[in-house]
Amino acid sequence: MKIGPHQLKNNLIVAPMAGVTDRPFRQLCKKLGAGMAVSEMVASNSLLWGSEKTIRRGNHDGEVEPKVIQIAGSDPEMMAEAARYNVDKGAHIIDINMGCPAKKICNVAAGSALLKDEPLVARIVDAVVRAVNVPVTLKIRTGWSKDNRNALIIARIAEEHGIQSLAMHGRTRACMYTGDAEYDTIRAVKQSVKIPVVANGDITTPEKAKFVLEYTGADAVMIGRAAQGRPWIFREIEHYLKTGEKLAPPEVTEIRDVCLEHIHDLYEFYGIERGSRVARKHIAWYTKGLRNSAVFRSSMNTMESAEEQIAAIKQFFGEQLEASPRLEYEDEVALAA
Repeated sequence: MKIGPHQLKNNLIVAPMAGVTDRPFRQLCKKLGAGMAVSEMVASNSLLWGSEKTIRRGNHDGEVEPKVIQIAGSDPEMMAEAARYNVDKGAHIIDINMGCPAKKICNVAAGSALLKDEPLVARIVDAVVRAVNVPVTLKIRTGWSKDNRNALIIARIAEEHGIQSLAMHGRTRACMYTGDAEYDTIRAVKQSVKIPVVANGDITTPEKAKFVLEYTGADAVMIGRAAQGRPWIFREIEHYLKTGEKLAPPEVTEIRDVCLEHIHDLYEFYGIERGSRVARKHIAWYTKGLRNSAVFRSSMNTMESAEEQIAAIKQFFGEQLEASPRLEYEDEVALAA
């Protein structure tokens, strides 16, 4: 997989997820096998660039290259200026968000709301591509609704205006994250354009990744929710694609160490107080489906200090280790959800 001058080590990409794909999470996923990771979306409104949240979202200090910043907005000139600003801050690739289905984004005619206005899509893409000398990529959905799947049109617009890679989630904006992702539209888009196409949506196992790549002909897959609490999914997929064999489940000691490393990185990145709050959801994801995890997660939400969190994590995984050296999930359905 190559985007402009950037040759990725594989075709596995971390999807941008608001409140999740901060620098600690991106770095961890890259360490465990991802070839690229996309940042949380950064607003194109220059009035917000000085805010703590925006500065933190654009923080790629020490991150494995390429550094990919996703920008969101609906005004072509503001988007172009945001692209220039982030390239000046060190972005190697600019990604345009036209896939987010969240109401607060769509209500300001950004994200997947843009798919309703094809001429505006063209103006935004053209403005951003012209504004910077780094590759520009685009993330979309299959369309606005099931009756209005216009991904083929959007893909051709993107290619004509210089987009160098197109990622597509196999749902419409109206679908949000409900129902099953469909891959026929992704397949049709791949057959209609020459730029790399990245398939996204419901890719939760190595077998599913292989199926989606083969069925759609996509150049890469993008993993989102399945990596929450399971960042090692990237090495599992890479191994399966190369060998046709599944890796053994990770050992309890490794998952404990991965979790603790991640939590310490969050403390350092956000500060202890905020880092402890951010850590709660990640700890819940790491332990989801394990023995007695419901009780553990409930108690975790009441802990105020980093010391309490660390001690509780060590105790929880110690109890898991006493039962088995490898993780054993009580609820495989819950794990895959």
